[in-house]
Amino acid sequence: MKKYELALVLSEKIEDNARDALLSKAKDYISRAGGTVTDVDAQGRKRLAYEIKGMTEAYYYYVAFESETDAPAKIEENVRIMDNVLRFLIVSVDPELEEKKKQIKKRPAPQREEEASDEVDEADVQDEASEGEE
Repeated sequence: MKKYELALVLSEKIEDNARDALLSKAKDYISRAGGTVTDVDAQGRKRLAYEIKGMTEAYYYYVAFESETDAPAKIEENVRIMDNVLRFLIVSVDPELEEKKKQIKKRPAPQREEEASDEVDEADVQDEASEGEE
């Protein structure tokens, strides 16, 4: 089984329950093609890079799944004809890259340079002030 990710861009004009139904339908297509859904990442409403069908915003969803190599073609056939799906894309996920992403997320966030420089500046100001008093 290989790992894939389905990116869905759904119309902004449909209601929440209709979006949920579309997402369920896409997951059902994955199951019928012999795949198993491992994760769903709802990114929410975002601005489109360019206008599509008169819309400037849409809802983004990423569905991670595992399946055999012939499944993505079957899934695309079904998703292509779904109403209110503005764009979609299925990509193969590189396992090495996925592992690197997990490692990066586990690392503590580095201290921003601005914060570090602010601390130094305050110390320098205190030293300069004490030198001027002498």
